[in-house]
Amino acid sequence: MNPTRTSAWTRLAEHATSHPPAALRELFAQDPQRACHFRQEACGILLDYSKNRISDTTLHLLFDLADACDLRSHTRAMFEGDAINSTEHRAVLHTALRTQGDVPVLVDGHDVLPAIREVRARTYAFAERVRSGDWKGFSGERITDVVNIGIGGSDLGPLMVCEALKPYADGPRMDFVSNVDSLHLVQTLKDLDPARTLFIVASKTFTTVETLTNARSARAWLVAAGGETAVARHFVAVSTNAAKVNDFGIDTANMFGFWDWVGGRYSLWSSIGLSIVLAIGPAGFDELLAGAAAMDQHFRTAPLAENLPVILALLGIWNVNFLGSASQVIAPYNQTLHRLPAFLQQLDMESNGKRVRADGEAVDYATGPVIWGEPGTNGQHAFFQLLHQGTAVIPVDFILALRQPGQIEAHRTSQIANCLAQSAALMQGKTAEEVRAEMQAKGIAAEEIEALIPHRTFPGNRPSNTLLLDELSPRSLGALLALYEHKVFVQGSIWGLNSFDQWGVELGKQLATGIEQRLAGASEPAYDASTEALLAYTRSK
Repeated sequence: MNPTRTSAWTRLAEHATSHPPAALRELFAQDPQRACHFRQEACGILLDYSKNRISDTTLHLLFDLADACDLRSHTRAMFEGDAINSTEHRAVLHTALRTQGDVPVLVDGHDVLPAIREVRARTYAFAERVRSGDWKGFSGERITDVVNIGIGGSDLGPLMVCEALKPYADGPRMDFVSNVDSLHLVQTLKDLDPARTLFIVASKTFTTVETLTNARSARAWLVAAGGETAVARHFVAVSTNAAKVNDFGIDTANMFGFWDWVGGRYSLWSSIGLSIVLAIGPAGFDELLAGAAAMDQHFRTAPLAENLPVILALLGIWNVNFLGSASQVIAPYNQTLHRLPAFLQQLDMESNGKRVRADGEAVDYATGPVIWGEPGTNGQHAFFQLLHQGTAVIPVDFILALRQPGQIEAHRTSQIANCLAQSAALMQGKTAEEVRAEMQAKGIAAEEIEALIPHRTFPGNRPSNTLLLDELSPRSLGALLALYEHKVFVQGSIWGLNSFDQWGVELGKQLATGIEQRLAGASEPAYDASTEALLAYTRSK
């Protein structure tokens, strides 16, 4: 469906051009209760969206657009196991992985919950053996270090969660290797003891080139210390390819599977999350699932006007399609969330970075924005200059957990102050009159003041959302991640996209195979003149 052909889209376009919202400063002056009016809370998360360039009319029109694009039916189809991934003829049921009750979840008439819970029970049992020290390495010592070898969704999600929940980690130390650059593996292994190191090879097909390249080198490192028989004690797999897992030397009893209705970027809730279970334990992982399940329920049942994922998604559509923003910054203010921007980058850009709708027609409107960011206090000393005074208006999601184990109170106060100050500064800006008065109070000469005013004024009126978590715990993190999953789903639904395939990543993989053959001395396949010149240069070095 082309959303631009709906009357709701037309009305939004007219609203954006003929009745643009007043400046944010003015909107707050007109409505002292604006901050209470434009906010919602659910699952331990407060969403303050009052610093967006919207009015009540804007919101009503956006909700009309969601209805016109039949968002509720598409949501129901996802949760009920319909094959909404149309290009791969697959259901999309990562939500089933965190279902809390016993109501069947059907795919092709079969309830998937028993299989989910059987694999999870095996995953938990294995993790408990490692965490307790019952699982021994080749020398009889307990495992102290775990290295997860994966890439994409098999790396970004587990790594991000393990980092975010470090204060809750009471298991073996966790490392993650994803880059085929050998130094990523070499630097990870240099301080580890082979006798006490466990490797998780995370690849659904057990054919991912980068992952298998790293896994084979890790295997050689282990075998050099413990011999071939050590492999079965120090390698496990998250995969569905039993033959290749067995050929590698991994006991298939220690292979943990998942299903084709679990997309890579949605897979941390599955056995791909084994590293998370090892780090924080089964009880902690249960809490992560419970938080996500609570957000799933909120998304399914809350009215649009109270629905956090829907509101966040519609604000994004307003900024992208009607106000012309091409990118979105994610600025978490908790250091342990430092990998959240990268995780959300894959979630959003791999899902909705599409130029063709699900019906096969090319789009003639903007879809997925560029997602980028860093921890907020670091970003303030880097790219926030562009956010405040650059030529592009870039919306920001400020994310802050108010409590976290181990915090020092003085640091926490500064952390909160910085987060709230930056969102206020982006909204308010600083006028020439304010700059002049400030500099006059400091006794600066009038001539210098006038010369500096253009450089020290800030336009303001720059939109942002603030998401406050009561605490950063497994449960609240689960809710936050599910919130963004559903935000991306809503946007894809309204844009008419299939948010669950990723054909755009395939071409480069195919070309890389042939280029590797050329680097090894083959004469074919041939490439374009630029690539041939680069090949010739690299071979000369």
